[in-house]
Amino acid sequence: MKYKTSSKTDTSDAVKTASTLPVISGLRLTKQRQEVYQVLLEQRDHPTANEVYHRVRKKLPSISLATVYNCLEALVNHGLVNQVNFERSSSRFCPNLVDHGHFQDTRTGRIYDITIKEGVDLREFINLPDDVCVEEAQITLRGSIITPQG
Repeated sequence: MKYKTSSKTDTSDAVKTASTLPVISGLRLTKQRQEVYQVLLEQRDHPTANEVYHRVRKKLPSISLATVYNCLEALVNHGLVNQVNFERSSSRFCPNLVDHGHFQDTRTGRIYDITIKEGVDLREFINLPDDVCVEEAQITLRGSIITPQG
């Protein structure tokens, strides 16, 4: 089985700002795209498009929900943001481009980035035919955060 790893890398927070958007991706910078991207970078809580819309409206009161959807789609298509989907939930958006997975707390709905331990080969946990080339893998875990009793 062939396994293709992602070539996406996260840029440091010091460099990765909405103002560097066109430099990083070649995407034409508009005020709307800049604000949508900045919202995602400022609060990395995997917001829905509707949540992004309400946050962006604080700076751009006349922006429409359709424009926010279009901006998010452009950011996803240019590889600047990942679209994260959970069963029966609205899509969420994640600016973390380093290979990682997600954990969703079923009690609160909050989503956390999780890292894969270095040196772990996911092929050891998956049985696929030899002639399969995995192009992408997404790890999504659901459960609840157990608070220690004290």
